[in-house]
Amino acid sequence: MTATPTARHDAAHRHLRAEKPLHWYSVVAQVAAWFVAAALFLLIVVLVLVPRIAGATPYTILTASMVPVLPPGTIVVDRTVPFSSIAVGDVLTYQLRSGEPAVVTHRVVGVNVEPDGSRTLTMRGDANPSPDAGHIMSKQVRGVVWYSVPLVGYVAAVGSVDARSIAARVVGGALLVYAAGVLVAPLVRRRKHRDVPPSGT
Repeated sequence: MTATPTARHDAAHRHLRAEKPLHWYSVVAQVAAWFVAAALFLLIVVLVLVPRIAGATPYTILTASMVPVLPPGTIVVDRTVPFSSIAVGDVLTYQLRSGEPAVVTHRVVGVNVEPDGSRTLTMRGDANPSPDAGHIMSKQVRGVVWYSVPLVGYVAAVGSVDARSIAARVVGGALLVYAAGVLVAPLVRRRKHRDVPPSGT
């Protein structure tokens, strides 16, 4: 059976429309989607996966005592190092009182040898005019800052530890679904375009 001229024209028109290149704004939207997916994936990696694998601990900076290096809202990821290796200039997180949960992240400005021969640290926030009260003992140190991520700390500080852990898993799963959708959607569109017949016969 031979297609009529009108049918052939309609089929050819559909084929040309299928082969029509994407508009610039479609390309921009797709690039933006990939950028968002990549940024979210990177955050999940550096704030959840890397600390868990390395045995490190994230903390949120809530005060301005370490500006401009660590402004409020920064997340610092601390890892454990030998107390004897800590030196002046290191930034670390320590308990204000041994055994209590309250912590602060400041810089080491002095290494001391106490009368009993033990080693202690003098700490100070970069923006503070004077050192912190008291000398810091080994058992108070939670870890030395390994790396930091600015701006996202306020979000991470909301809710309990369990709630944040659940939220991280939910966000991670949603990110995987989103990334899969961004990846698969163009492939589906191309397949549909290939399936459109160029002409009827």
